[in-house]
Amino acid sequence: MDYKLNETYITFGGFVEMVRFRHVYFVIIFTFYIMILGSNSTIVCLIVIYKNLHYPMYIFIAALLMNSLFYTTAIYPKLLLDLLSDKQIISRTMCYFQYYIFYTSVGAEFMLLTAMAYDRYVSICKPLEYPNIMKRTTICVLLVLAWLGPACAVAGSAFLSAKEKVCYFTLKELFCNNSIYKLNCTVSRTLYVYGIIFLFSIAFLPMIYIIFTYTRIFVVCYHGSKNVRRKSLQTCTPHLMVFLNFSLLSAYDVIVVRLETNISQSAHFLMTLQLIMYTPLINPIIYGLKMSEIFEKLRRLFCQVK
Repeated sequence: MDYKLNETYITFGGFVEMVRFRHVYFVIIFTFYIMILGSNSTIVCLIVIYKNLHYPMYIFIAALLMNSLFYTTAIYPKLLLDLLSDKQIISRTMCYFQYYIFYTSVGAEFMLLTAMAYDRYVSICKPLEYPNIMKRTTICVLLVLAWLGPACAVAGSAFLSAKEKVCYFTLKELFCNNSIYKLNCTVSRTLYVYGIIFLFSIAFLPMIYIIFTYTRIFVVCYHGSKNVRRKSLQTCTPHLMVFLNFSLLSAYDVIVVRLETNISQSAHFLMTLQLIMYTPLINPIIYGLKMSEIFEKLRRLFCQVK
């Protein structure tokens, strides 16, 4: 079918690096997608099935991994379809929908990591008050806010951008991200200010809070016993690893798109693949290996399968 590229359709220009070996890339990315679905779903199911994992920390881990599934489902099916197509094209409406799902899940990731930091802070710094603070109601409120807040904020950004007139129809990416702003004829001051506020509230403030929280935790652990330090590091280290990994990749997305940093097409292509492949796959691996309770359940599961 021959599409006419006008205000309705947008073409992806980021597939230039993949054209020559696109079938090879299809197999690699499809394999990663299956691994992401399998690893995240397995740990979520373990947390749901085993009652001794029905604690706030594990509930937040399950929510984080479910968010990874949400995150990848917004990108991978369309990406795999484009690899098999001669024309990598998307309607403007679907492009904004993909943008909305992607950045809602990114914002939710930061908010969930913030909730996990708060849970660890209360558990380690206020252990006697922990049962009264981290009640089921508190957990539900934190989970709702983690998804609802970014969903509303990104909806505002998508709405403002969609109102702008489009002058360009080629997106130099593999999927619809912040680069959709470059398709507009002019840079809206309102949209620019809104984007800064969104970035500050959904990313920077949670990052500052997480850093402050873990600093307080390490100060308390430093003055505690050896056993307290060991247990605290055992539960906090995976969260910090996930937080640092995700923050660095998110910072790349902001720096390249928002600040219009010049970078070679090949380097940008590789970093984009890392952004969509590395984080959702490494998270279940970190929690599966570093969290002793989850690792034990995984070990038993694999022994039963054998």
